[in-house]
Amino acid sequence: MPQRLEPLIREIPDFPKPGVMFKDITPLLADAAGLALAVEFMANPFRKANIDLVIGAESRGFIFGTAIAQSLCCGFVPVRKPGKLPAERRSMTYDLEYGTDTLEIHADAIGPEHRVLIVDDLLATGGTMQACCDLVHDLGAEIAGISVLIELTFLNGRQRVKPHEVTAVLTY
Repeated sequence: MPQRLEPLIREIPDFPKPGVMFKDITPLLADAAGLALAVEFMANPFRKANIDLVIGAESRGFIFGTAIAQSLCCGFVPVRKPGKLPAERRSMTYDLEYGTDTLEIHADAIGPEHRVLIVDDLLATGGTMQACCDLVHDLGAEIAGISVLIELTFLNGRQRVKPHEVTAVLTY
């Protein structure tokens, strides 16, 4: 039951700016059973989806992405902030709830032969996820789905990543 995870999500008011109710996942990460359960809930819908690679956005997407990749017996590709990847890369600048940011992926990390699952801890306005989708599309890979631990439904992030299917374990 996903509800078992709810007590492990701590709410921090006014972080990183006034009016934002931050969903802190660090208590969940520190709870071995909670972390294992979260990974299973995020991976299970994609067990028969023939995923080749899991794509995870810096930084909390790395935590869940690598665990889900291991669970699905596939590889993991990081999407990083600028200046972190050493080889040729593609980049995408996007809007956040409170600013702008840029993400990068190695240009040779994925291609048309790959079916990918994009993973992150949170879907809010959808800016980060849309940037990840755009990077994957630019490199020609197929997006099999998007898996997040938490979706803030009132911010309508799902709309920005249509037509891709979003699976969220917890919704607020």
